[in-house]
Amino acid sequence: MQGWSLLELLIVVAILGLLVTLVAPQLLSRVSQSQVVVAKTQIKTLRGALLGYRLDVGRFPTASEGLAALTTAPAEVAEFWQGPYLDDDLPLDPWQTPYRYEFPADTPQGFALYSLGADLAEGGEGLNADIGVLPADRRASG
Repeated sequence: MQGWSLLELLIVVAILGLLVTLVAPQLLSRVSQSQVVVAKTQIKTLRGALLGYRLDVGRFPTASEGLAALTTAPAEVAEFWQGPYLDDDLPLDPWQTPYRYEFPADTPQGFALYSLGADLAEGGEGLNADIGVLPADRRASG
């Protein structure tokens, strides 16, 4: 029994390379889409925690207190704070950056809570769009 010839190996490698170039973009697209879904889910969880905080404390965390107020009681509201309001540490978005929190903000909720998306910059479209409860000047029109 003989081994494979160099030509046979090159043909196999070429076929595998072709398969990878056809399948990889589909898989990478799915990964990017799943990151958006994860960000939306985490924002819903953080939004729920903020609403719980407001019920206990009587207000949302200030901009200076930020989302950290969900895991550690701010001194001025410690007697009303019933947290922690998250089961785990404060999550980073799927692109490993902190979620943005603004209070007060021009939103129906009174606060802004969002991720900058895949491009890590304000604005963007598609997978690069900002995700979450956005201030009025950042929401898409129409």
